[in-house]
Amino acid sequence: MGELMVRPWKRYGHDRLYVGVVGGESVAWYDRRAGHLEMLDVSYRDQVLDVLAPYLAASVSLASHAPEPPAPPSPPAPADDLALNRPGTQLLGRLADSPSWFGRLLLRLSGQEDMSAPWRKGLAGERIVGAELDRLKARGWLALHSVPLPSGADIDHLLIGPGGVYCLNTKHFRDARVWVGDDVVKVNGGPGHPYVRNSRHEGRRASRVLTKACGFPVAVSPVLVFVAPAKVEVVSSLQDVEAIQHREIPAFRRRKGALGPAEIASVHAVARNRGTWL
Repeated sequence: MGELMVRPWKRYGHDRLYVGVVGGESVAWYDRRAGHLEMLDVSYRDQVLDVLAPYLAASVSLASHAPEPPAPPSPPAPADDLALNRPGTQLLGRLADSPSWFGRLLLRLSGQEDMSAPWRKGLAGERIVGAELDRLKARGWLALHSVPLPSGADIDHLLIGPGGVYCLNTKHFRDARVWVGDDVVKVNGGPGHPYVRNSRHEGRRASRVLTKACGFPVAVSPVLVFVAPAKVEVVSSLQDVEAIQHREIPAFRRRKGALGPAEIASVHAVARNRGTWL
């Protein structure tokens, strides 16, 4: 057996110590607040107890698997099942009454603005991001797209998996220079747009909704995803909203330790129901 190392982890209200093989997977974790030791690989039991000896409380609850949350509800009716949504579903609805390609050609020839152009650009971006998210399914991640909100807006993508829950806001700025500040985003040096503030608010709202519906705390981390930019510069002081390029999405498969399979299933079962959000 390899040498074990201890790694502190604080997130979503937890204070844990993860024990893992150097350069390998975790074999146990210890909840410092609850005094609970979780063995993920019982063959390392004695080694884990030795390496955690300085941290263990006088009374330790030892288990070989995590307690499971309540069984998830039954799937919603198809009309209310957001798992059936494709990326950009809401934008497709807006585009239903937009000009055809011939109508757009006439607008262009007459010098008039095509008001549907931003929706088409946004739809292309959400489809690119959605395809990347759906590829994470093999690693235990589940994605929902176009989650509707009472305001008429939507959450572009909701990602649920071993690394936690994330709400992703997609922005399609091909070949543009993007600057991300603490509250706003500037494209090619233009005026500031409140994308960071909006994403922060979206994450908090999603967390409140899912926590209430699930019956246990669900933290939702906001992420701004930029599709095909030339460059993205993020200020170092921005800590509560991630800003990434769409090509960085595959790295989510390396995130783990926040949710187990049963918790993922429970959150997904609640989140996929349209009634949860409306």
